[in-house]
Amino acid sequence: MIKLDLTKLPSSTFTCGPSQGHPIIRETPIYKTLFERSHRAKDISTDGLYKEAEQNLRKLFSLPEDYTVIFFLGGASAAMDAVMWSLVKNSVSGLAFGAFSKLWGQKILSRLEPNVVRSVREAADGEFFPKEKPDYNASLVFLTPNETSTGVQIPDEYLEEAWKAKGPDTLIAWDCTSCAGGRLLPKNQFDIMVFSMQKCFGVGGGSSVIILSPAAVKCAEEVKKYRSVPYALDLTAAIDKAQTKCQTVNTPSTTNIWMFNEACKWMNANGGLKAMDALCRQHAQFLLDWAKKSDYLAPLIQDEKFRSYTTLTLEVTDPSIKDADISAALKATGRANLADGIKKYSSVKQNSLRIACFPFVDIQGTSEYQKLAETVDDIVRQLKEQPK
Repeated sequence: MIKLDLTKLPSSTFTCGPSQGHPIIRETPIYKTLFERSHRAKDISTDGLYKEAEQNLRKLFSLPEDYTVIFFLGGASAAMDAVMWSLVKNSVSGLAFGAFSKLWGQKILSRLEPNVVRSVREAADGEFFPKEKPDYNASLVFLTPNETSTGVQIPDEYLEEAWKAKGPDTLIAWDCTSCAGGRLLPKNQFDIMVFSMQKCFGVGGGSSVIILSPAAVKCAEEVKKYRSVPYALDLTAAIDKAQTKCQTVNTPSTTNIWMFNEACKWMNANGGLKAMDALCRQHAQFLLDWAKKSDYLAPLIQDEKFRSYTTLTLEVTDPSIKDADISAALKATGRANLADGIKKYSSVKQNSLRIACFPFVDIQGTSEYQKLAETVDDIVRQLKEQPK
């Protein structure tokens, strides 16, 4: 049985979502989040919290004034569904190289009409990133800048090339769930951005954001003329509510929007997106340095260009040590912050540990990661000492 000094355990949550929120979230009585108020009340929506959250997000991302921000029901999967149903004309292309990017190319895309042309580029067996590029003339091209499951990222130059190469009637869609708020991406080189609030912003699950360029807004109106879009996924009504009243079509989680706004305010006040990018890199670099010094860890993604620094995956290279045993020992501490987080994603074949490097995991630097590293080292030492 693994024995740990509970006084030395980290207090941060390292799971990749719902992730740890800013410290103010942990201290706030829930009644202060306005969850009892109507989402139609002007002092909550049009002239209040929702408007403020939208403005703070615009400032953080430096969004053009003519881009539309929608607070959407459900996480990123629901937002992806809405994008596919409302914004795909006749063809879709993109990259599938992990569990979440495959949602676009397999499960969600499969629900559209059979006559929609599909050209999804997948990573080959044993590889982490597709060699073949998308068809940049498809009506919609989906890209996942940071893949949550494997810890792979699409390099900036690849995203920039996609924006330059896209066809005249093509929309570029980004799923930024694992990096929005933590990565300084090429500025506004997308028509569609979707992300759930539960990663870098540290918000509870079930809420997402959809950002649309004027071209995407126009496309939604065109698509509705010839496709019957399910009510909850119809973006035209959501666009109208967002643009005219800063409201949502259905009742959102005001508590989540409140937490999201607090996160945006703190990020803007503490250096903006550039500083959040640096903080995530600092977290990831500590873990990489730890892995380098250890005799049982190495980065799963060897090529730094393709290695995410918002969700980092470390391979357990010692065959005598199993990731599941490390995860079980952390869970056995009884600490809620460690119960869900330090383990590999279910679809990843390699013996590995996935660790969140989001800004709020440690806003002071790396002291919480130091505690984590010492704890895992202690677990591994004891596992090695156990009789075989």
